[in-house]
Amino acid sequence: MNQSKRIALILGGSSGLGLASAEKLAQAGFDLCIVHRTRKSDLDAFQEVVKQMANAGSTVNTHNLDALKKETISEVLKTLPKGSVKLLLHSIAKGSLKPLTGDNALTREDIEITVHAMGHSWYEWTRALIEADCFSENARNLAFTSEGNAKVWPGYAAVSAAKSTLEALMRSMAVEYAELGMSTNCIQAGATETPSFKMIPGSEILAEATRKRNPFKRLTTPEDVANVVYLLSQDEAQWINGTVIKVDGGESLR
Repeated sequence: MNQSKRIALILGGSSGLGLASAEKLAQAGFDLCIVHRTRKSDLDAFQEVVKQMANAGSTVNTHNLDALKKETISEVLKTLPKGSVKLLLHSIAKGSLKPLTGDNALTREDIEITVHAMGHSWYEWTRALIEADCFSENARNLAFTSEGNAKVWPGYAAVSAAKSTLEALMRSMAVEYAELGMSTNCIQAGATETPSFKMIPGSEILAEATRKRNPFKRLTTPEDVANVVYLLSQDEAQWINGTVIKVDGGESLR
């Protein structure tokens, strides 16, 4: 990685909000380290976007590995110079969408896997980066949450538990890591038609209902969210710490 430039480490950056954020940050002059799990059938499309970001001047280091494994954390950290990571973005979307009733009801194991993937894996990576002295001064620590943190959607119970865990960790990290000069926040994106959103049972109905209640009568786009990731990466955003920032055009007000 280019030690003279800022590095954004993105966990889950091969599609959706993570990839849109990577593209925006590359345009802003960041180098990128992207950890992702991409099927072979989708890899060519992802690599084409990586090529475009590299052609624009960013050094892009990709790792097609499971971000939830300790050995992946160790391997990725070896590629990061000390004091180089300006921004860590947690965009992992992996979990169970089972209902609470029926033959295929949610199990304890389903909940544990989901809460780890979409919740406390953020803390695992943050702690590892701190211990390896990889964060730069005035670093930013961001993760994506959703309106499902407090509202009930069919099949969303495990993910809701994970997002609640994510936000609880955010509050504590915001306070305890302030002494390191790091700010920690969550971004609550509005309903966005990403691959993970389309996996939610009844996502088409949810999308249509969201269009009706959103003041701007449209869904949130990945680019809407990426713009706010970029804004929070700027020096002027240092004093934003320990909060859930809604990027939804006001849909959560209704």
